[in-house]
Amino acid sequence: MTVENGGRKLRAQERSLWDEITRSVRPLKRRIAAAPAPAAIQASPPGAAAPTRVPAQKRVPQPRAPMPQPLHRRDRLRLARGRQTIDARLDLHGKTQAQAHAELMRFLRRAQADGAPFVLVITGKGSDEHAAGRGVLRRQVPLWLKLPEFAVYVSAFEQAHVSHGGEGALYVRVRRPRQRQKSQ
Repeated sequence: MTVENGGRKLRAQERSLWDEITRSVRPLKRRIAAAPAPAAIQASPPGAAAPTRVPAQKRVPQPRAPMPQPLHRRDRLRLARGRQTIDARLDLHGKTQAQAHAELMRFLRRAQADGAPFVLVITGKGSDEHAAGRGVLRRQVPLWLKLPEFAVYVSAFEQAHVSHGGEGALYVRVRRPRQRQKSQ
């Protein structure tokens, strides 16, 4: 018996190998959902009916912002050539990781609230990439921008052009704030 695989038939040797593999494979165990917290039991006076269970409320998942992507080529070229304005700049030189993280979060919140589409985050290049503890912000800031807590504010980012700092700076496209739905 031959089986088609992507437009071609399997050879006898391939088919026997496939059969051998599929015999040894076991399905994954289903993940058991965590047991819901016991519902609150209402206290009742003696002689009253048996206590009733109050159903637990279901949690509605909050929508998450998509992960930041690289800048579109057109945006990157317009920024590098000065045809697109950089609306705000943040210089993180001389800051500790904790200070830089907090300052970056404040800066992005403010930029989003002000409606700034593009900002420049200057991390610095570090004096020696191989020296311990040097260029930490240059390595950490791109990782931070990929975190879910920053995804609300950042839609794209990429290393800046040499004229704006090159390896020591990042162009960041700020995500437009979500419109709140009006309650009816």
